[in-house]
Amino acid sequence: MPFLGQDWRSPGQNWVKTADGWTRFLEERHSGYVSDINSYCKKEDYNKENLFNSMNYDVAAKKRKKDLLNNKTKIQYFHQEKWIYVHKGSTKERHGYCTLGEAFNRLDFSNAILDSRRFNYVVRLLELIAKSQLTSLSGIAQKNFMNILEKVVQKVLEDQQNIRLIRELLQTLYTSLCTLVQRVGKSVLVGNINMWVHRMETILHWQQQLNSIQITRPAFKGMTFTDLPLCLQLNIMQRLTDGRDLVSLGQVAPELQVLSEDRLLWKKLCQYHFTDRQIRKRIILSEKGLLDWKKMYFKLIRCYPRKEQYGDTLQLCRHCHILSWKGTDHPCTANNPESCSTSLSPQDFINLFRF
Repeated sequence: MPFLGQDWRSPGQNWVKTADGWTRFLEERHSGYVSDINSYCKKEDYNKENLFNSMNYDVAAKKRKKDLLNNKTKIQYFHQEKWIYVHKGSTKERHGYCTLGEAFNRLDFSNAILDSRRFNYVVRLLELIAKSQLTSLSGIAQKNFMNILEKVVQKVLEDQQNIRLIRELLQTLYTSLCTLVQRVGKSVLVGNINMWVHRMETILHWQQQLNSIQITRPAFKGMTFTDLPLCLQLNIMQRLTDGRDLVSLGQVAPELQVLSEDRLLWKKLCQYHFTDRQIRKRIILSEKGLLDWKKMYFKLIRCYPRKEQYGDTLQLCRHCHILSWKGTDHPCTANNPESCSTSLSPQDFINLFRF
């Protein structure tokens, strides 16, 4: 320890002799510390910047992956099982509820529209959802709804069948969306409003495509419908379940116009769709004092729902509460699973998820 006034500098150090020698020494030491601290801080900032960039990269990668899954509206979300367990309450084995959107995602509707026995069923289900249940679907289920609808439209454009049925479906959906978009501030639709406006424009484009369809007469020179005996023509016309089809068929040829006005034909059509009590409430007499079954039919369809008939429907197993298409294998423990299945109409299907 040097005494006061003693030069305590070590001989190996280079000193500059100045009046403020000590101050210069402290400044040099301080500058060294500052440089070390600055170097450390720069290194720390560099590490933080790398960490921040890495986190941003991970977030961006996850967002791209999410966008890839959610924004590809052309892809439907498939599941390995083609059935769903419908439960209305929580149990020890299952938690939560089964929703309409979950059922719409899980059941195989995309392939169902390719089956002529299931096509009308799916279209009617889409119409009921578009009319009142669209906001009950999740975001993914709403995208799947639009995907399936697009496939339905493309199928009709290719086959040129069921044109009027799909026109009515698109008009119902467009009317519902016009009402829902006006209530955008109430969060009734999932997603950006611009996306739904684009979908509405797509629906209008589909309607224009359907309206511009020109059905070409096939180049077939064999026997036609009018060449059949009258009894066979009437038998075939009795298979039609929509009065509008009868009217359209009567506009094909003058001889078919006479058959399409047959009173017995319209009487059977009324009795097929409506009960005797409903018919008695809507009786219309012709000028000759006879029952005008044709006018009664069109009046009845404005007052009551028509009878629905489908080649194939969704079925609910009463034993295990599993919902699936007919012929789909599901893990049922009943001895005779077929005896436990109940056919569901499209409205019954929606009613399952009203809690």
